[in-house]
Formats: sequence, structure tokens, C-alpha cells
Amino acid sequence: MNFFFNKDDQLENLGLGILEATWAAFPTLARNQIALTWIVYDPPVLVNTGGALTPDAFWNYPIRGFTYRGVERIYPASVVKLFYLVAVNEWLEKNMVSTSKELERAMRDMIVDSSNDATSLVVDILSGTTSGPELSPGPFETWKQQRNIVNRYFQSLGWSEMETINVCQKTWCDGPYGRERAFVGELLENRNMLTTNATARLLHSIIGGVAVSSGRSQAMMALIKRSLNPNDLPKDAEEDQVTGFLGGALPQEAQIWSKAGWTSQVRHDAAYIELSEKRPYLLVVFTEGKANAKNREILPFVSKLVREAVVGLG
Repeated sequence: MNFFFNKDDQLENLGLGILEATWAAFPTLARNQIALTWIVYDPPVLVNTGGALTPDAFWNYPIRGFTYRGVERIYPASVVKLFYLVAVNEWLEKNMVSTSKELERAMRDMIVDSSNDATSLVVDILSGTTSGPELSPGPFETWKQQRNIVNRYFQSLGWSEMETINVCQKTWCDGPYGRERAFVGELLENRNMLTTNATARLLHSIIGGVAVSSGRSQAMMALIKRSLNPNDLPKDAEEDQVTGFLGGALPQEAQIWSKAGWTSQVRHDAAYIELSEKRPYLLVVFTEGKANAKNREILPFVSKLVREAVVGLG
């Protein structure tokens, strides 16, 4: 199987050790309830340079990484909003949609606060569809075809990681109704699905300055930047995408760009992290299972061990 990174013995040993320590510390976490992709940027670092490299040069530049179950399809919760962010920037770049105050506000709230209502507007604008009562078969077929436009866009990139993902559903608080309920399928078989490898590749393209354009990549990075200062964190734990996630184990002087996702069944985070004087790295961790989704310690624990491993790399 082709990955966008090179597998590496050193990271493989470190990564497997981190997983073993995590399973030992959290007995509720089964081996098939975690997936992880970890990329280390060795010097000279090619990311967060404001798009200094052409896309060809960027994609041909070798990087090393480790993955565990990185190709497994997992319900992504709000991590999917990163994909909608890239897609809407592509649409804007190609003049397929026009910008507006409301769209800008929705893009910001979708990422910064993880607002589902904001995401609903973004998906409507991307697909030219709206939610509502059930539709008769003919119009519903057309509606479904339009809603799959984001899937078609990611498949058009020709990245093998995008072949198995599904990014066509809105994110809900209570759940879908009407045509949205019909679209997600009787057994939820059409719900959103991502892999940690696909998420890592998308985030890698954003921080590399090659997602849509270098200017748009930088604008996307500005939205996913998180403060580690406790005074800046939302008072409402439900909106805090740092404490119970990968940012929860970082020193305040570290820098993090991230998008978390959580429901009663999953807890995920995708982050690009810079430690002072150390190699920057990208880490995507998905966990499944009711007990693990509630647990605000697992992701910080993994993050802490990865941080220590990176410090050890010098």
C-alpha cells in the first residue's frame, strides 16, 4: 500500500511503544478502538513556510511517519469540518461560489467553535442543496448527486487515501430529520467516514501551503490555530478543543493547529504541533467506544508520549 510518507523503523518502534503504554494505562481501550497517524518533519522543515514550495516539489519531498490502523474507516464527528473547510476554499478560489459575510462567519464558527449549525450552511453552499422534508424519488436522486460533490472533489485529487472516505453529511446535535435522515441510510450506512491517514494527508497539505493555494492554506491555518493559554480556552468544556485532546499535554509555549471531534461514541483530534527547538510533527488520533469517548485523559496521554518521543529525536 502506498502512503504519502515513508514508514520508518525508528518511528515504528516508538509508535508501537506509545500504543502499548496507552493500552496498559487505559484498559477500556481495545486494540481496535484506536487509530493513529504520526508524521515527523525532519530538517530542513518544509511546512509552515507560507507555501514556499510548489505543490510538485512539496509532494515529492520525502517525509517519515508511523501509522496504526490508519486505513480503517471511522466515523469522524467534527474532524470532517476540516474537509469542508478545504472544499469551500476550493469553491471560492474557482469562483464556484461567492464569498459573503455569512459564509465567512460560518467558516470561522465551523472550525473555531465547531458549530454544527455553521457547518450546515457550509454544506448547503458547497452542494447547492438544503435540508427539509423527504423528497420524491426523482428529485431525491438529483439532491443526492449534488450532495456527493465534496466526495467527487476529494477523489479528483488522485490521492489513494481519499478513495475510501465519505464526506457528504452534515454534522448534527440531535441527528438528521426528513431528507437528511433518508440520505444517511436506514442503518447509517452512508454516514461520514474518514481514516487517520486521509485526515493526516489533508492537514499535511494545509500546513504545507498547497491546499487550494498558499494564501488560502494560510487563511485555513489561522482558523485552526489554538491557544494553549488556559485563560483563552472556552469556559464551556463542550467547546474546548484543547484540554481533553492532543493540546492538553503540551507546554504553553508550544504551538498547535488542530481540529477535534467528539460524540458519545468517539473522541478524535488532528493536530500539527511545533515545540521550541524540536522537530515539528503532525498527529491524528481517533478513538472509538462509549467509555473512551467520555475519557478526557486518553488523547492527552498519547500526546504526551509522542511529545516526549519527538524531544528524544533531538
